[in-house]
Amino acid sequence: MGTTNHITTKWLGKMAFESNNLSGHSIKIDASPDDGGEGDGLRPKALMLSSLAGCSGLDVAGLFKKMKLEVDDFHIETIANLTDEHPKYYDQVTIEYHFYGNNLNEKKLDRAVELSVEKYCGVMEMFRQFAKLEIKTVFHKKWSPRQTIKII
Repeated sequence: MGTTNHITTKWLGKMAFESNNLSGHSIKIDASPDDGGEGDGLRPKALMLSSLAGCSGLDVAGLFKKMKLEVDDFHIETIANLTDEHPKYYDQVTIEYHFYGNNLNEKKLDRAVELSVEKYCGVMEMFRQFAKLEIKTVFHKKWSPRQTIKII
């Protein structure tokens, strides 16, 4: 049998909830004012996308040191299509991994992303059960302070 996680989510009134985390931290979840909330917290479906990006991001960042990668900055853009009919869910999700630096090893970074997507990220596997996933890796070379641009 696998590991059991236990989360407690407490109603705060109106449409707001506070949910704990196994690490002892809490987050606030709330609906938009259009849906009876105050817009004072994260939306549940958007939180799923944050979990997806966070899970994979932890994998990839953990591989930086193991693979001896030089990365100046890194972020993940997660773009999801929500179905029109109830119950609304994400049926297509694009995950873009953006890496910044002057010495990016693109082959190894592609491999780090691949390992997360195909092997390590459990949230990715959960999403795979109900959504079509598209994975993109984007490399950005940063200008070094020594470089100059000459405009003619």
